[in-house]
Amino acid sequence: MYTSFKEHLTQELADIKEAGLFKDERIIVSPQGAEIKVSTGKQVLNFCANNYLGLSNSPELIKAAKEALDTHGYGMSSVRFICGTSDLHKELEKKIAEFFGTEDTILYAACFDANGGVFEPLLNEHDAIISDSLNHASIIDGVRLCKAVRYRYANADMTDLEKQLKLAQAQRFRLIVTDGVFSMDGNVTPLDSILKLAEKYDAMVMVDESHSAGVVGQTGRGVTELFNCRGKVEILTGTLGKAFGGAIGGFTTGKKEVIELLRQRSRPYLFSNSVPPLVAAAGIRMVDMMSETNTLQDKLHANTTYFVRKMIEAGFDIKPTQSAICAVMLYDAKLSQDFAASLLEEGIYVTGFYYPVVPKGQARIRVQLSAGHEQIHLDRCIEAFKKVGHQLGVLKEDTKGGCGCNCGN
Repeated sequence: MYTSFKEHLTQELADIKEAGLFKDERIIVSPQGAEIKVSTGKQVLNFCANNYLGLSNSPELIKAAKEALDTHGYGMSSVRFICGTSDLHKELEKKIAEFFGTEDTILYAACFDANGGVFEPLLNEHDAIISDSLNHASIIDGVRLCKAVRYRYANADMTDLEKQLKLAQAQRFRLIVTDGVFSMDGNVTPLDSILKLAEKYDAMVMVDESHSAGVVGQTGRGVTELFNCRGKVEILTGTLGKAFGGAIGGFTTGKKEVIELLRQRSRPYLFSNSVPPLVAAAGIRMVDMMSETNTLQDKLHANTTYFVRKMIEAGFDIKPTQSAICAVMLYDAKLSQDFAASLLEEGIYVTGFYYPVVPKGQARIRVQLSAGHEQIHLDRCIEAFKKVGHQLGVLKEDTKGGCGCNCGN
């Protein structure tokens, strides 16, 4: 059987390469940071990590993790309800709830598991899930595991959401589900408007804060802080793998009854090993650091504002963003790969995104800003984008002999 299946797989892979959609993995041989070393030996600037606050190689988090190795060992070798719950897990869950202004928290191995395990225990065929069309794959997969009736509304389109909510009045309970920040475009969900519609049509709200926690809001407490509605959303999910240290681990935080039922019935929680104690300890220190000062958030916001302004001035097509994600639109899949490869030659590490990660014809370079970046890093990245943009015909020479941007050439 495998002989014929191998031929099928070989052809599938050949078709992916022919379409310009094949994904190569580049190997990093240094700690994650603003500057990294790749396996070729080249030192490059990293502009595609989710390391929004620059904490992935934080001495403070490393120290907390090392101390936990000495006091709690390497791993728990168990799921939580058997013998896998440590004091560090409970302390981190409490701190996450305090950080977001919620009632309780449950930890998962990843936010993919949090989203995969939240719907099925809470809702059934008598209920409705109303999901944004650009929600993360983990939300989509989680919804598929649930028997609730599914409705879908156009990205951040409140008119369409209201239409779907009217249709969903036929069901018992209704849950609106949205990303806080949409990871490919960088736009923030209009949570204030969503909450108004939820109240009008008797619905609950769930927000995935993975790309917004640590980033959005004055103190990085996410979209509920941005829209001044802390504690008003029934369910929040998020990750420790992005702004919160960049390691691994996810969480669901919200109403205490929701969290308690998830502890009883959420399959990824019940059947997966506990988050390692060193990760929990670093997470505890991370929350404490974020509660002590706004320095990292302020720097991230300033970096993002500066970079986006300069890229627009240079003539690039940039998606509107309220986050630390800057989508440089190129539209063609192969062009996005060629552009990323050329930038790597210039010492800038970014990735081209194309179908099926984004819709066909919407290929782009997703630049992710970090508090770990200094202005010299930003300027080097912008100049490299300009150089490659001219080389590949993305930026056009103007008729007066200049380059058509504000670089003075």
